[in-house]
Amino acid sequence: MQENRKLTIKEWAPSDRPCERIQNVGAHNLSDAELLAVIIGSGTKKHSAVEVARNVLSSFGGSLNNVGKARFDELTKIEGIGFTTACRIAAAAEIGKRRQEENILLEEQMNTAYRLYSYLRPKMKDLDTEEAHVVLMNQRFGLIRSFCLARGGISEVTVDIRIVMREAVLSNATVIALAHNHPSGHYKPSGEDDKLTLALKKACDTMRILMMDHIIVTEGGYYSYREDGKL
Repeated sequence: MQENRKLTIKEWAPSDRPCERIQNVGAHNLSDAELLAVIIGSGTKKHSAVEVARNVLSSFGGSLNNVGKARFDELTKIEGIGFTTACRIAAAAEIGKRRQEENILLEEQMNTAYRLYSYLRPKMKDLDTEEAHVVLMNQRFGLIRSFCLARGGISEVTVDIRIVMREAVLSNATVIALAHNHPSGHYKPSGEDDKLTLALKKACDTMRILMMDHIIVTEGGYYSYREDGKL
């Protein structure tokens, strides 16, 4: 009697294989597990790539967003996920973030807190420590460039205002915005955040540069000093 065994993906009907389904019906018609299976590439002796993908999703609450935020050591604990496969997953997540950033750049001027947040959220939402970012713009609120100014700990980051002003002058920026994240998810500003905002505003006024905003970025929302009437 032939021993019962699971079919590998190569043994599936062509219409059921994830790669063939992408070609035939489009990637948007695949399930999260099927898309992840394409990135994983191959399974194990016991499990197909789709089954490994389902295990990955299950390990992170069924959320692709959580998979994209996962650390290497968390991914490689899962059977069928080695170093190279974890690299593929991390790369796919980063491509998704950069696509979001490019979509924001195709919009109109970055003249609202929401547009700043939409641009910065992909860069900052998955961080487990605080970072401060600066957005440099021209007089029409068009993006010149943005950069990470400083990295800190879980609850604070130190900002050197002199670096902000130097980079603004070197880039011929006439408008700047400051942003930092709160890994805790709480976007209410602290007393130190208020002091930093006031100090940077004074420096901008001296250099005749418009400080457009200081926003606090979290995964679920943002706080804007300008929208709150503090700028």
